[in-house]
Amino acid sequence: MKLSANIRGSLFMAAAMASFTLNDAITKAVSTELNIGEILLVRGLFAIPLVAVLAHHRKALRTFRALLIGPVALRIVGEIGGTLTYMAALAQIPLANASAIFQALPLVITSGAALVFGEPVGWRRWLAIVAGFIGVLVIVRPGAEGFSQAALLALASVGFCAVRDLATRSIPKELPTLFITLLTTVTVTTSGAVTLVPLGGWQAPSGHALGLLALAAVLVLIGYQCIIVALRTGDISAVAPFRYSALLWAMLLGYLVFGHSPDGPMLTGAGIIVASGLYAFYRERKRDKLRPAATGPGLPPDGL
Repeated sequence: MKLSANIRGSLFMAAAMASFTLNDAITKAVSTELNIGEILLVRGLFAIPLVAVLAHHRKALRTFRALLIGPVALRIVGEIGGTLTYMAALAQIPLANASAIFQALPLVITSGAALVFGEPVGWRRWLAIVAGFIGVLVIVRPGAEGFSQAALLALASVGFCAVRDLATRSIPKELPTLFITLLTTVTVTTSGAVTLVPLGGWQAPSGHALGLLALAAVLVLIGYQCIIVALRTGDISAVAPFRYSALLWAMLLGYLVFGHSPDGPMLTGAGIIVASGLYAFYRERKRDKLRPAATGPGLPPDGL
C-alpha cells in the first residue's frame, strides 16, 4: 500500500527527531569522559568533512565572507551560545527534562516574531505562549527542593536558539542552507577548541568515545536531511507537530540508557508545553498564516 505524502513526511519528521535525540543521548554519555569543549571539537572534526562533501556535491559552497553578513553572524552567535548552554545542561539533568524544556522553543519564536517582525499574534496564541512558559516553570521548579540550576542553562539555550532561528529569517535567500550549515559547523567546532582549556583541557578520548562522537556527527546530518525531506514531502500543518515525538524518544532513551524515570512535575510541565504548542499551531493553521519562524521544528542546538 502506498503511503500518502503527509504520512511519509510525518515518518521522516519522527525519524529526524529520533536522530537528534540519539545524538543528545550520545553527547550526555560521552560527557562523563570528555569536557564540552572537547566533545564539540572532536564531533565537529568528524562533521565538517561530511557537510563539506555534501555541500560540494550540491554546489552549495560559497566564500566565507558570508560571515560578514549581520544575520549570518547573529545566527552563528545564537548557535554557539545555544550549543554550549544546552550541552552543559544535558550533562547535568535528565535527557527528558532538557528535551521537555526545549519544546517551548516554537512558542518563544512565535512571541519573538511578533515583537521583532511585527507578525500578528492573536490573544489566544498569547495565552498559549503564557501557558507554555508556565509549563517550563513547572519543570524547572525555581525555589523548590528539586530545583536544578542546570535547568536554567537549558532555558538559556532556548533563548539563544530563538535568536538563531529569528536571525535565519533575515539571511539573504541566495545563500544556500547547506552552506550556512557548513559555516555553523566550522564556527561551533572552533568554539569547542577555544573553550577546551578553560573547561579542563585535552584528554585523550577512548576509542569508544571517538566511535560514539563519529556516530553523533552522522546522526545529526541524517536528522537534518530527514527534516528537509519531511517538509518538502508533506504539508507543514501535518508534519510539524511530529517534532514533539522528540520528547517520547528522550523519555525512552533516558530510561533505557541512563535509568531516568520522568517524575510528576516533569510530565505535567511537558504536557502543558506540548498542549500549548499544538494549540498555538492550530490557531496559526486556522488563520491560514503559517510562517517559517513559528512553525519550524524547534530543534535543539547541535553545532550543525
